[in-house]
Amino acid sequence: MSGLNAVDVRGTRRYLRPIDRIELRRAGADDAATVAALHADSWRRHYRGAYSDAFLDGDVEADRKVVWSARLAGQDGGTSTILAEDNGEPVGFGHVVFDDDPVWGALVDNLHVTYRRKRSGIGTRLMAAAAAAVVGRGRGGLYLWVLEQNVAAQAFYDARGGRPADRRAVNPPGGVAGRLQGTPHGLRYVWSDPAVLVDGRSGT
Repeated sequence: MSGLNAVDVRGTRRYLRPIDRIELRRAGADDAATVAALHADSWRRHYRGAYSDAFLDGDVEADRKVVWSARLAGQDGGTSTILAEDNGEPVGFGHVVFDDDPVWGALVDNLHVTYRRKRSGIGTRLMAAAAAAVVGRGRGGLYLWVLEQNVAAQAFYDARGGRPADRRAVNPPGGVAGRLQGTPHGLRYVWSDPAVLVDGRSGT
């Protein structure tokens, strides 16, 4: 359960640049540093209280670069990483693992949007792209994990038709127990029909 997602809208101001300027593309091996930087920044902003300060204030970006270099170099069709860009500037990404769970289906292991571009529709676009990739394979549902403390992200998923189905202790990043602060928990959000995220039936 490492891929807790941080679509957090608390205390942000809507960034008024048109969403139709956003381009989505598949990330490749050359994008590892970019995705790692986005991931590390999101963790530092939204995971305090769940991950230890010592870990977050350390070289999280280097840690994430190791992870994303391996992920993006070894793509075999079982995953898809989607990068959102505005005129070439990276503004968010999503990562989906197909056929991850025999009951719940594909896993949205990561969904992160840059802090200054939250509440601008990028997270919705990334969720729709992940769902479209799952629907295109013709089978299964979609699920993700979100921190129990992140009520804003839960509201985002609620508004898009997700429902909480499970609660579980968070796995420490990289399997290192000392990277956690206490015993945080995550909620599993599920979509039995990912098509609702593609065609807009899920809401805003």
